Amino acid sequence: MVVVCGEALIDRLPAADSAGGGPFNTARALARLGVPTQFLGRLSTDVYGRQLRDLLEADGADLSLTSFGPESTTLAIANVGSEGHAAYRFVIDGTSAPNLTPQMLPASPAPNVKALHVGTLGLVFEPVATTIAGLVEREHGNVLVMVDPNIRPSAVPNRARVDRIIAQSTIVKASDADVTWLYPGLDLKSAARTLLARGPQLVVVTLGADGAFGVSADTQVRVAAPSVDVVDTIGAGDAFGAALLAWLSDHDRLDRDLHLDRDQLRAALEFACLVASVTCTRAGANPPWRTELVRV
Repeated sequence: MVVVCGEALIDRLPAADSAGGGPFNTARALARLGVPTQFLGRLSTDVYGRQLRDLLEADGADLSLTSFGPESTTLAIANVGSEGHAAYRFVIDGTSAPNLTPQMLPASPAPNVKALHVGTLGLVFEPVATTIAGLVEREHGNVLVMVDPNIRPSAVPNRARVDRIIAQSTIVKASDADVTWLYPGLDLKSAARTLLARGPQLVVVTLGADGAFGVSADTQVRVAAPSVDVVDTIGAGDAFGAALLAWLSDHDRLDRDLHLDRDQLRAALEFACLVASVTCTRAGANPPWRTELVRV
């Protein structure tokens, strides 16, 4: 079981509204890949909130850790550029996603929980940011923790908090833009090594159409991304992170003391790039089901 903690929201896109939020997308992608997944977050009871709930349930995610309330659903206003990349501004005040409090957390995870995924706006807005930081502090010694900073220029996290969560994580999965924000004076590989020195077992950096690379204490691997016709990139990074966790789950590697040899790391990154690439061929955050990958 993987617990994904953070926000679910509605993306206001030029063509139509779409369900979104990094953790929400990650939970859906994991569930579609057949990994038992729980979503730990706050949903509204409004029309949008019910839509988010229904999508998670339809994909097979477990909502037993999800709380519900009367706040309106959080909104992300997206501006999609000519190359399919989206920039966002957020409608946050008085909305559901930030309102996950420590009192809404379970006293302890279920015995079958092997991993915790956190990131994105859950590292920025209060009280959810404090809630997630406390959860990672409490559980990082017991389960694998993956953090995806997914930093947005319009929603920059507290750097000290992010650094502490990184130090307590097993895996840091970050985009090239995230890494540049964290270490603007370093090239990507040097920055990844600097992140690794903070405590994680594995640092993975996504490079968009150029694939991804991963570094651990004793190996480094770079892989290419499949060539696809891009519709947009919304949700691709979330699908990548979900696929990486799915590969680890498939191969019984969801372990806080993670160790992958070179061939294992390459296979994990190639699978993650495949899932992310398929997501890019579709409008909005629409990750593939496991059965669809057989035909790719």
